[in-house]
Amino acid sequence: MKYVFGPVPSRRLGQSLGIDPVPLKTCNWNCVYCQLGRTIPLMNERREFFPREEMVAEVKEALTSHQPGDIDWVTFIGSGETTLHAGIGWMIRQVKLLTDLPIAVITNGSLLYLPEIRSELSPADAILPSLDAGNARLYRKINRPHPDITFERLVDGLVAFREEYQGKLWIEVMLVRGLNDTEAALKEIAAILTRIRPDEVHILQPERPPVETWVQPPDEEGLLRARAILGNIARVIHPASGLFDLSGNESLVDAVVGIITRHPMREDELVETLKHFSPGEVTATLLELEKSGRAQLVERLGTRFWSASPSYYPASKPK
Repeated sequence: MKYVFGPVPSRRLGQSLGIDPVPLKTCNWNCVYCQLGRTIPLMNERREFFPREEMVAEVKEALTSHQPGDIDWVTFIGSGETTLHAGIGWMIRQVKLLTDLPIAVITNGSLLYLPEIRSELSPADAILPSLDAGNARLYRKINRPHPDITFERLVDGLVAFREEYQGKLWIEVMLVRGLNDTEAALKEIAAILTRIRPDEVHILQPERPPVETWVQPPDEEGLLRARAILGNIARVIHPASGLFDLSGNESLVDAVVGIITRHPMREDELVETLKHFSPGEVTATLLELEKSGRAQLVERLGTRFWSASPSYYPASKPK
């Protein structure tokens, strides 16, 4: 499949069937922690990147090919910013007609200041936008946004969306050690969250390969500080465990590339998944994956990850 992948394990969304509406890497942010590499160049123009009808057809095929209970959520999660696809609202409504499964949209939230975006996302059951900073300076340092996307627009959009949206609003806060895990930085974020009034706050930490080599997750003290300052609705989201679904593709290599393009995998994680789907062929599949030119090994946080070749990571080749 070109646009639909998984289901993949998610701590918050169980087994999540992913829909990727934008090419790698189409985004209006260039976050220092992004697992998909650097954004070159920044994109802030909405387009019909892929045919919306084809994406919905793939969702229908995936839903038909899985048993009840195999999928918990259907999630729009892009190789960049999901709301840059001009047909996101139409696709949400069409998927709603195909299934009773809840629909989530993972977005940086940068375009929620636009009334049409808020309207398009309104039928979804859960929206998961980001808020990694409580002031404009730190926002520019962490998220490195397109010049048209200001901190004020981000916050105003989140506040306006909360006032209109009837579903679950779960704000994601990605903590980077030494940047936004200090008491002062967390108190500024907490003040903004008070204005937004989300249902939950999800404290995340870099687990997949962060694009910048210097990015480190917070220590245990930083996580405890964030949990205390961000309030009772905040919880730390730890890595999900489980196997990735590699079915629905012509070859295992195609299936793996489909996953790692959107969701880089630890090497040990990939090996375990391949053992389940292809006993005895793990080494051969990894060799074929490497020779295909479609994947790369990236070393971050003392761990080797498999990611898609087009993703750009400075000094990404492992020793």
